[in-house]
Amino acid sequence: MFAPRSYLSKRSPLHLIIVVVLLTLVASGCSRRSGSDDGKPKIALVMKSLANEFFKTMEEGARGHHAENKDAYNLKVVGIRNEEDVAQQVDLVEMIIAQGTDAIVIAPADSEALIPVCKKALAAGIVVVNIDNKLDRARLEAEGIHIPFVGPDNRKGARLAGDYLAARLNPGDEVAIIEGVPNAFNGIQRKAGFEDAIKAAGLRLVSSQSGYWETDKAAQCVAAIATEYPNLKAVLCANDSMALGAVDAIRAAGKADSVHIVGFDNIEAVRKLVRDARVLCTIDQHGDQLAVYGIEYALEILNTKAAPADKETPVDLITADTLK
Repeated sequence: MFAPRSYLSKRSPLHLIIVVVLLTLVASGCSRRSGSDDGKPKIALVMKSLANEFFKTMEEGARGHHAENKDAYNLKVVGIRNEEDVAQQVDLVEMIIAQGTDAIVIAPADSEALIPVCKKALAAGIVVVNIDNKLDRARLEAEGIHIPFVGPDNRKGARLAGDYLAARLNPGDEVAIIEGVPNAFNGIQRKAGFEDAIKAAGLRLVSSQSGYWETDKAAQCVAAIATEYPNLKAVLCANDSMALGAVDAIRAAGKADSVHIVGFDNIEAVRKLVRDARVLCTIDQHGDQLAVYGIEYALEILNTKAAPADKETPVDLITADTLK
């Protein structure tokens, strides 16, 4: 209590003036969310791994939208090294809050771990819109906050792919699932959609393992599964990066002609494999538009002050026939 008074009493009036000016500047900076001098709202897009083609496509879509709407808003885009680096994504959001922004559009790497920092952003007066991977509803309710989700019904999309596969198999055929990161809501929902289709068709699920959204990890899982289950008929992958790993593993096992691969995301590398019949199908959740949907909704909330609500975006089955 007494140290600050003693410290200031030994300082000249010039020092006191400098301290007061600095404190005023800090307070002023904290009170301005965007810190933008041109009056345009500032939107921060926080994504997962930019090494993943899906998120590169998402970034390209966002930057393209911004290029066409430069007079409407300013855009900052950040991403993490890999999809498991949750701590880095939290740090990025902390940095954005400190720097100032009007809205954050986030594809969270974890459906629960990002909620506290998103709550901090809301408390700072920042609009937060959730895209791609849905934040955990129960945890949001426990925190007493609402963050709108703008994105696809992942379970419905995975069911579309699973049903398409099932039409080409027989009851009792052995299949496996390669899941996403265990705590990611979109991965959980895709697994559930695959399971819905498997159960409805009477297929036999022999293994379900996490490939953590990564090509190499998925390849390792599928190689082991193919060895353990020689009668395997299909591998359903919760994203296309893992489908690429599954294709490599199945080819190395000499089973490319007998095991179907299913993906999810419709990245260019997998579209080529679908055309070549090396991947049976994938799901297009329109990655180039997902961030755009989120950005447009954030701008709508900023402009209208409307209460935010969830918005479902489309999913489409992609097969060799649809790519003709």
